[in-house]
Amino acid sequence: MRLSFKAKILLLTILPMVALSLAISWMYQRQARELTEQHVAIFEENLLESRRQALIDYVSLAMNSINPVLEDMRNGLEPALGEERIKHILRGLTYDKDGYFFCYTADGVNLVHSTQPDLEGKNLMDLQDENGQYVIRDLLAIARKGGGFYQYLWRKPTNGLDQVKLSYVITIPRMGWMMGTGIYVDDIIRQVQEMRSKVAANARRSFWASTIMLVVTLSMVVLVVTLVNMHTAQLADQRLQELANRFVTFQVMQRRNFARELHDGINQLLVSTKLRLNLADKKWPDDSALEHLGKAIEQLNTAIQEVRRISHNLRPILLDDLGLEAALHGLLDELEENADISTRRHIRIPRQRLPDAIEMTIYRVVQEAITNIRKHADANFVSISLRSDQQTIQLTLGDNGKGFSPDTDKSGIGIMNMRERVELLGGKFSVRNRRRGGTLIHAVFQLDPEPDLTREQSIR
Repeated sequence: MRLSFKAKILLLTILPMVALSLAISWMYQRQARELTEQHVAIFEENLLESRRQALIDYVSLAMNSINPVLEDMRNGLEPALGEERIKHILRGLTYDKDGYFFCYTADGVNLVHSTQPDLEGKNLMDLQDENGQYVIRDLLAIARKGGGFYQYLWRKPTNGLDQVKLSYVITIPRMGWMMGTGIYVDDIIRQVQEMRSKVAANARRSFWASTIMLVVTLSMVVLVVTLVNMHTAQLADQRLQELANRFVTFQVMQRRNFARELHDGINQLLVSTKLRLNLADKKWPDDSALEHLGKAIEQLNTAIQEVRRISHNLRPILLDDLGLEAALHGLLDELEENADISTRRHIRIPRQRLPDAIEMTIYRVVQEAITNIRKHADANFVSISLRSDQQTIQLTLGDNGKGFSPDTDKSGIGIMNMRERVELLGGKFSVRNRRRGGTLIHAVFQLDPEPDLTREQSIR
């Protein structure tokens, strides 16, 4: 069967476009799948990293809770009584619905397990989960190496099912006990699956939209080519070129829409995106592309700076970078600059960094006190003293203002916040009126007998 001239022109027009469209669609789908898997992997790792940091914070809080008992044991408290106090404290520490602390001897005997008290007193050294992991044996090995994370299967209290759990363990100094806590990560698995399904659904919708538009475009090509005067080759070529341009424009528009959907759905990955853009900035050869990438990095830097500004209110950078003494001088310098208040300072703390929780608490107490002085005290002089010995660190802050009413102001939000911060670490807090006028705040913190080890664990 011989084809007519019009049919040949039609095939010559359609077949290359179909082949090109299929090739572009295949590459587009492949790149979309790869990009989706990369973003899902980064999303999952970010979720796990946030859980790891939460576990470190929980264990640090537990250590701060039992440190006073350890100190009493060093000062003569009977070991048996001290051990029972530590067990009692750990049993009472819970968080969320399934959060609890556990404790084992070096031989694998369970000492504390608030959700499964029937395990207490049993040797679980040979206990295996469904995957054959020796859970307690592995946890003890990790604790002996200085502490770390471990993932295994364990019964979840709220539903009684064995589910994936991520734990963080350390060794209690001088006692040789392994203590830790864990978080069930089944919700992370569910979130990752939901995200993967959502992105896959968006990709499928974009693919079908591209397919439909491709069919429509090809139909228009057939119609136009059929109606074109086949004797005017130039006019036919011009019309075919217009259709090709329209098709390419449509493909670009579809890619932009899909990229926008991915971006709006995964906005938690701005920092990760910056890293990828920096990599592209180093390897991309096109100057115009480098210019656009530079603008993208600049915009992301603006967003990151805004996040840093907000995070600074939660965690002062000066405290992390230069230490507590510099951070306190910064607060007092700012007070002298922005208010008509002079200061006297006597700050003597150890050269090595204090435990992170104590540094942060002292900083927040001084910050809250300065805020109260500026708002309510009507003072023009503030004195601060921070001194330490081998066991304690003491903070004293006073002003020459109008003082406060013990019946009303002592239960105020500011004083309540300061008291709760100090007592949460096992410290002592007091506030009173001075004889010559003004207010005197005093706080005492117990220092960890092994500050280097505690700080190392809190930084991890």
